[in-house]
Amino acid sequence: MKGTRKFAVVLAGCGVYDGAEIHEAVMTLYAIDRNHCTCQIFAPDVPQHHVINHLTGKPEQASRQVLAESARIARGKIRSLAEFRATDFDILIFPGGFGVAKNLCTFAFDGAACSVNPDVERAIRTMHAAGKPIGALCIAPVLLARTLGDVKVTIGQDASTARAIAAMGAVHQPTGHREVVIDKKNKIVTSPCYMLDATLTDIAEGAMKTVEALLDL
Repeated sequence: MKGTRKFAVVLAGCGVYDGAEIHEAVMTLYAIDRNHCTCQIFAPDVPQHHVINHLTGKPEQASRQVLAESARIARGKIRSLAEFRATDFDILIFPGGFGVAKNLCTFAFDGAACSVNPDVERAIRTMHAAGKPIGALCIAPVLLARTLGDVKVTIGQDASTARAIAAMGAVHQPTGHREVVIDKKNKIVTSPCYMLDATLTDIAEGAMKTVEALLDL
């Protein structure tokens, strides 16, 4: 039954500009719970690239840890991604946010030549090798493109990001609001969410459809 599935959810901090996108993270958790599944939240125990004042949009002279900031969304119930084991979970999913491109990998700075955090890469590779489904929202599909190469994903309609995904060996499929792309061969489901000018309902529907498609896989 679907309700027996256990998700691993990987966050990149707390806040759209320097961490996990909070709406996407919460709606992902809601979708998992709404489908009567359980989850464990993870984050890498590393420093954030930088701290952004979300009122002004400007960097601050401060330092924060990705794991500690992600714990705000997880209500403290979180584990270091170094502890992740694919054998303990049925599905892996990554909400988006600029922190994905700054903290989980270096896509924000290096584009198609980016590197991926070792714990993130290990989680993706071990789940993929085990034939278990992986989901990614917003900008997070770049993690899958960079790590796995020949996969089909979407980030919506942004041309420059789509070109970078192609340069990493993946196939990009343009999408609109609330749509998902399913790569059945690789058991990957992606949705654009805030890569488009989305509403909260768009995010909720995108997250729900992603989770349901992952469960169907």
